[in-house]
Amino acid sequence: MLLYFIQGLYIVAGVLFILSLAGLSKQTTARSGNIAGMVGMALALVATIIHSLFLSAEDPANRQSVLVTGLLIVAVLVIGAAIGTPIARKVEMTQMPELIAAFHSFVGMAAVLVGFNSFAVPEGAGGAVHLVEVALGVLIGAYTFTGSVVAYLKLSAKMSSKPLTLPGRNLLNLGGFVVFLVLMVWFVLVAEHDTTLGWALIIAIAVIGFALGYHMVAAIGGGDMPVVVSMLNSYSGWAAAAAGFMLSNNLLIITGSLVGSSGAILSYIMCRAMNRSFISVILGGFGSEGGTVAASTEEQGEHREIDAAGAADMLWNARSVIITPGYGMAVAKAQYPVADLTAQLRAHGVNVRFGVHPVAGRLPGHMNVLLAEANVPYDIVLEMDEINDDFADTDVVLVIGANDTVNPAALDDPSSPIAGMPVLEVWKADNVIVFKRSMATGYAGVQNPLFFKENTQMLFGDAKQRVDDILKALG
Repeated sequence: MLLYFIQGLYIVAGVLFILSLAGLSKQTTARSGNIAGMVGMALALVATIIHSLFLSAEDPANRQSVLVTGLLIVAVLVIGAAIGTPIARKVEMTQMPELIAAFHSFVGMAAVLVGFNSFAVPEGAGGAVHLVEVALGVLIGAYTFTGSVVAYLKLSAKMSSKPLTLPGRNLLNLGGFVVFLVLMVWFVLVAEHDTTLGWALIIAIAVIGFALGYHMVAAIGGGDMPVVVSMLNSYSGWAAAAAGFMLSNNLLIITGSLVGSSGAILSYIMCRAMNRSFISVILGGFGSEGGTVAASTEEQGEHREIDAAGAADMLWNARSVIITPGYGMAVAKAQYPVADLTAQLRAHGVNVRFGVHPVAGRLPGHMNVLLAEANVPYDIVLEMDEINDDFADTDVVLVIGANDTVNPAALDDPSSPIAGMPVLEVWKADNVIVFKRSMATGYAGVQNPLFFKENTQMLFGDAKQRVDDILKALG
């Protein structure tokens, strides 16, 4: 009876996770989606604890270890809460992408350790199917671990965002997967009869997974990192599903499959929005060709500057304004004064809207979350496809901390590393004001011709401070 109750809790938790994903698909329902996910996870924890303690207690041989098991569970929960709570309270929105990448690495390593433990103490009957589950789980987990670590290092600027372009890199990756397949077959054939050789093979599989994760993510450049974060989310889901198979845990299988499939779908949608091949993003570096990185960083003319008073006058006399935010807005925490500026201009009768590129920031939906945090109305925050045709009829565009996502070279220069990537066509507006700290290139390391166009003026300095200066000038 208790087992049916546990399985029932697992089913309810799985349904709540599905409702959570559905809620997170829209800004207006995101909060309820988060709540559904948290409730589902709480139920999952309760069911797992009941399964670990009470079902074990039914077996007289295990009753002496129930107390120890209970203490270990409490200790793990306390340690996890002690580490996770301060991080969640202190982390800035600008640090969220690298935090997510770091957490993905934990999921990957957990799958590796579960694989090792499952081989040492197999659940159920074991056999060839179980050994295949172990091998796949260890490979996916190891790949997710090192890939996520590399993503964290790139996103936190502790590692160069440029792609690692080793000669014959695709052949190296293909060779790694071929070697894995050979080792997996060997592992399945001998592991049950020769434990020592089995351990050597499963460790070798883990090493191959670690190497592939490092190399394949290191080969992806800064421009594609939002897609990589999404893909690593997918990998972490498949790693969790693999752990579920190894542990015979239905909820882990369901949850991992949901995360894995939703992450893969999101990555595919983002690749389509960027006019990028899904396979090329996973296998190659953004802006790389033939083992070299082709990126122009030279200035392409004279730029013009404007001060806050001039920008305020231009905005006050405009009929329509579009604001295109980027990662620089997040770094400067400028979303709050930007929201105040938006409210003041709209009260004056100016039609103010936001144009958000699919990969603005370092994470899918990064800019949308920041704007929602600052209470910018949802209905004036538009996606690239919804607003691109309106730039030609716009008086002023404010580019706040964006760079690669507003680069006309993507459309005009076939030799550019970002050629073919759809961008916000801000240069079609009557006037463009670009908020930047300097004339440095963007995250992809590519110079932006927008900065040198006749209708573009640069407003240098900290984005938050400059927006505050504009608000002061408006009175």
